[in-house]
Amino acid sequence: MQRFKDRVALVTGAAQGIGFAIAERFAAEGAHVVLADVKEEQLVQAEQSLTAAGFSASRRTLDVSRPEQVDEAVAAIVGAHGAIHILANNAGIAWEEPFVDIRDDRWRKMIDVNLNGMFYVAQRVSRHMMGRGQGAIINMASTNGLAGEAKYAHYNASKGAVVLLTKTMAIELGASGIRVNAVCPGYIQTPMSEAIDDPAFVERYIEAHIPLGRVGKPSDISGIFAFLASDDAAFVHGACIVADGGQLA
Repeated sequence: MQRFKDRVALVTGAAQGIGFAIAERFAAEGAHVVLADVKEEQLVQAEQSLTAAGFSASRRTLDVSRPEQVDEAVAAIVGAHGAIHILANNAGIAWEEPFVDIRDDRWRKMIDVNLNGMFYVAQRVSRHMMGRGQGAIINMASTNGLAGEAKYAHYNASKGAVVLLTKTMAIELGASGIRVNAVCPGYIQTPMSEAIDDPAFVERYIEAHIPLGRVGKPSDISGIFAFLASDDAAFVHGACIVADGGQLA
């Protein structure tokens, strides 16, 4: 399928994991993908991987928590490619620590990236899309934004805010032709999750919580982003799509 032929997709947090899988899926369906991430070395490798496969891709080093960098990046991308048709607003961080032990700087860092960064990118891209009268924005939320989990108070708070940010954006931007949705993954095996959890924990978690009997893969999520960005989802707006193997059921 070439659902995104002649479209430009900006993917934040695209250097690895789910973000790279999303970028790869968009590129495979014909989009020019702009990969954005703060991890410059991995970002270069991600771009090279896509272009070596014959896909159209470019990169932009970006710290989403810095609004001035977001302003510059959006202006540069629009200047180079003429438009941003799709935003996969994926950049995020996570780590585990008890609520009573969270330092102020750690709390601020989580909110700065996961919530403020998502706001900055979505707002700047929305302003551009409003001028064109169309666009698709998909925010990365989490099942942790729908149900709490111990030792993730800052992460849970950030993702819960993303859910309501998404719904409010949908209410305000729909009249401008901009569709806004969120994806709420459950346990997805990525470099970020592997840095937190050992294999024994993952096995216990699956047995206790996931009816499908496995953790998710990045490709389980990239297909949902592709659907929500496509014309197949023309009437899907303000939704939070859960993909968790049945965990919240």
